[in-house]
Amino acid sequence: MTERAKITAKTKPVEVPHGAAFLGDPTRNKGTAFTLEERRLHGLEGLLPYSVDSIEHQVERVLGHLEAKPTDLERYIYLIGLEERNETLFYRTVMSDPARFIPILYDPTVAYACLTFGHIYRRARGMYISRDMKGRIAEVLRNWPQRDVRFICVSTGGRILGLGDIGANGMGIPIGKLQLYTACAAVPPTTLLPVLLDIGTTNDALRADPLYLGMREKPPSDQELNELTDEFVDAVQTVFPDCCIHFEDWKGTDAIRMLKRYRDKVLCYNDDIQGTASVSLAGLITALQIVDAPLTEQRILFLGAGSAGIGIAGLIAAAMQQKGLSPDEARSRISMFDINGLIEPSRSDLSDAQKLYAHKAAPSKDLVQTIEAFKPTILIGVSTKGGAFTQKVVEAMSRINERPIIFALSNPTEKAECSAEQAYTWSKGKALYAAGVQFPDVTVNGKTYHPGQANNFYIFPAVGLATYVARPKRLTDACFIAAAQACADQVGPELRAKGMLYPSQADILESEVTTAARVAEFMFDHGLAQVERPRDIRAWIEEQLYKPEY
Repeated sequence: MTERAKITAKTKPVEVPHGAAFLGDPTRNKGTAFTLEERRLHGLEGLLPYSVDSIEHQVERVLGHLEAKPTDLERYIYLIGLEERNETLFYRTVMSDPARFIPILYDPTVAYACLTFGHIYRRARGMYISRDMKGRIAEVLRNWPQRDVRFICVSTGGRILGLGDIGANGMGIPIGKLQLYTACAAVPPTTLLPVLLDIGTTNDALRADPLYLGMREKPPSDQELNELTDEFVDAVQTVFPDCCIHFEDWKGTDAIRMLKRYRDKVLCYNDDIQGTASVSLAGLITALQIVDAPLTEQRILFLGAGSAGIGIAGLIAAAMQQKGLSPDEARSRISMFDINGLIEPSRSDLSDAQKLYAHKAAPSKDLVQTIEAFKPTILIGVSTKGGAFTQKVVEAMSRINERPIIFALSNPTEKAECSAEQAYTWSKGKALYAAGVQFPDVTVNGKTYHPGQANNFYIFPAVGLATYVARPKRLTDACFIAAAQACADQVGPELRAKGMLYPSQADILESEVTTAARVAEFMFDHGLAQVERPRDIRAWIEEQLYKPEY
């Protein structure tokens, strides 16, 4: 066998690219860091400048390129291009300063990238499974070059952030989510597969856009979508038997239905439901440590009753039950308000999931009136309605509570129910605040407040890392409660004194590994893991972390 071939772990010969083709393989490419010996070996002599760079010098060059870009969207486009050329350098750059790069690779910049996805498209990333592939999805999945796929993040594009149905343009979300598995928690990138399940779109403007890349049809019926998703899920079990399916940004009713359909059958989870719920619970645990109040005594009002709201409410109720409340007692402390007003029994438009929170109360379409009647200690916004938490709303919460807890979780930025500045100013500095996006620090009456970002990246990469190492049979809600508690436990007294509800993003890898170790320990303790328990779980995990090195 020549030097241009290698033997895989399964002893199957695989042709290794040579010459210019070697430079085109992002997993092998080192660019100007190839040594002179490597250049001779792989046919690269003459194809690169003479100088041999260190990866540190390459990162310096990348940072210079990024500084010259006029907008974060342009920086996003450049970084995606870098990943397509040199995966190791991409992750070395991103992991060098996660607090800087997470907002570029994900929220809020990814929202703008998705809106223009068909226009900024350069190269396929991941797989596109369309409706016309029904009956041969397993065959199509086998076209992916990697066999050891451990995570598939799959979206229909039906409910992207606060943008609604953007169809195939939603592919930016699975790509971005899986990048954070690696950037935040060092899950090996070769094990990750983004998938867009292209079922069409209700978005007329996209279907009329000549540069739109998806199917120009309206989505199918629930029954047809169920059949298509059943085949996809079954195909994953066949082609990638060790894979966890991460459902992301499906239409709300589809998201709830699919999670219920598969959660007890295959290894899967829904980040919009369980991940959002877990990071919200983590922030609440920290906030309640600041005010020194038990979770079981809180009264929680949601603005928004879709999949995210239902998911957060369900996990909070489960956490309350762990602390001794009955299911009915836990749910009685949670109320919801949506576009049609307070969710209460007289309404005829409620889903089964919403009916669990339809408590006896007078009908109301006035949020301030509902706050005054229900007297919530916690207000959570998942409405995608920017500015819905008006000054009157924040002031009402502040009259009722010495330290009102206000979470404005909708994103991108313009969808947030209120900004950090509004929350702190209108509450006269009393609010404990978090948003789905990162707002800058705010100074009120000489005191500086540090708003939290209740973003799922504190949770799902850590759960992913725990899943990668422990290989659990299933992911339960209790795993996400364990992740929330582990995240909250990392916010020490010094950070809480500043009003911070989440760990520092600058130390995100340390935080994620700590959370992953706790979740993995929970998996071992409760018989979910399918590997032998190590003596030192933390050290065992650290040995398996991806390192962006040549």
